Amino acid sequence: MEKKELFKIGDVAKMFHVSVGSLRHYEKLGLITPEYIDNDTGYRYYSTRQFECLNTIRYLRLLDMPLEDISDFLKNRDAEKMKEMLLNQRKAVRDRKRELEIIEKKIDKRLDQLEDALASKLDTVNLIKAERLKIAWIRKNFSISSHLDLETPIRSIEAGQESTAVFLGKVGVGIAKENLLKKKYDIYDMVFLILDEEDSYQGKTDVLPERLCASVRFCGSHTEALSYYKKLQEFIDENNLEICGFSEEITMIDYGLTNDPSQFVTEIRIPVDSR
Repeated sequence: MEKKELFKIGDVAKMFHVSVGSLRHYEKLGLITPEYIDNDTGYRYYSTRQFECLNTIRYLRLLDMPLEDISDFLKNRDAEKMKEMLLNQRKAVRDRKRELEIIEKKIDKRLDQLEDALASKLDTVNLIKAERLKIAWIRKNFSISSHLDLETPIRSIEAGQESTAVFLGKVGVGIAKENLLKKKYDIYDMVFLILDEEDSYQGKTDVLPERLCASVRFCGSHTEALSYYKKLQEFIDENNLEICGFSEEITMIDYGLTNDPSQFVTEIRIPVDSR
């Protein structure tokens, strides 16, 4: 065969804006076969007969079509089959679009939370209107001597889920109302996971409505929380308030975001009513 009728693999790669590696991969998968392979050098050569096939591959790859589906089509070309492939791919693209929109919302929310944490006024108790929260939680008595003590309860909440719902900054612990009233702050009674509305959680969830809370943020983690519960209690007593729910203790910035403990921020909220 006259090699002047053929094109070297590098030239074909440039013409079709693909890499030489991609052409070799297509050959390995059986998508396209070179017109001629030099037995002495192993060089691959292509003719215009392969160009139509390469055009089809490039078009379908631009549509993010899996190579396996492209291979199947090239072996059984048919207009109805192409229509079916395009319909299936359109559905996959729309599904992925919805997934990306959810991811974007999660990123936006996390950025808002992080900016809020970084702007925290520390060591000052305030009355705040806490936003509505959807949570999944388990009742469990435990103490915290390190951040690793939370791993087992978190895994319990995740058990049975198709995919993890945990997200940095969304795990909290709480002390039940009866123990807050007894000023018992050393043992936690529950661990909870804050869910976004778009989170899919298979299991029991509860909604905490918008509520008035005594709140304090401090530099540290759960292990430093004890003195801040006492500070919150003093504020509640001084302002003639009444505890009306379990505490919500959430590390806004912790080891998940930084190795520097001086950057940690934890918030404790206790729901209150006027007496």
